[in-house]
Amino acid sequence: MTTALIADDEPHLVHYLKAQLAQAWPELQIVKTAANGVEAAQAIAELEPDIAFLDIQMPGLTGLEVAQGIEADTRVVFVTAYDQYAVDAFEARAVDYLLKPIKADRLTRCVERLRATATTSSDDDSALAETLKRLLPSATNAPVRLRYIRAAQGELMHQVPVDEVLFFQADDKYTVVQTASAEHLIRTPIFELSQQLDPERFWQVHRSTIINLDHLAGTRRDEQSRLFVRVRGQARELPVSRAYVHLFRAM
Repeated sequence: MTTALIADDEPHLVHYLKAQLAQAWPELQIVKTAANGVEAAQAIAELEPDIAFLDIQMPGLTGLEVAQGIEADTRVVFVTAYDQYAVDAFEARAVDYLLKPIKADRLTRCVERLRATATTSSDDDSALAETLKRLLPSATNAPVRLRYIRAAQGELMHQVPVDEVLFFQADDKYTVVQTASAEHLIRTPIFELSQQLDPERFWQVHRSTIINLDHLAGTRRDEQSRLFVRVRGQARELPVSRAYVHLFRAM
């Protein structure tokens, strides 16, 4: 049986989509509904549904950020009120979408597409990653690349060169800045950091993680074929989301 999750912060839209899917795809089992992005991300990681219907604009994490963090073979259908640019981008990259207000005939076509493509391929993963990259908000004027990270510790302000940072990782309300000798906490979110760091040296490998390639020690796949990266001097491994696995294929 095909399983699905619906995530939207508007309850009436969740109920409406659930009812419409019951008519268009009676065999589909809705295993979870989520009211925000954090709840959706946790449920997808735990339940690994076949399909996730994700609203783009949700509190906690956007649908785009949730999609970035998916590690299982969950296919994504975005539910969006975005303008035609976003719709064109979804269509060009073969990532399906439902434009609000959802129309029954469009949902039927979406269901037909999902039934016809029961699994994802590596090409689909690369296309999804590229689509997400295009749709995530980005400044038209590129910011100056970061050279130092300022991290407060009590009354002391540390000036940490970005060259020394092994990785950045989101942790609740803070972002962990990990160096070989210390761990610092800053309030700058991962997304903002990704816009200020040199993309040739710093790769986002998960919605919550950016690594410094200068300190990359290697990669490993587990028995479920999930990819992990190893950073020099660190015992623990960092997971790579499915949307970013293609970055390592040429390495």
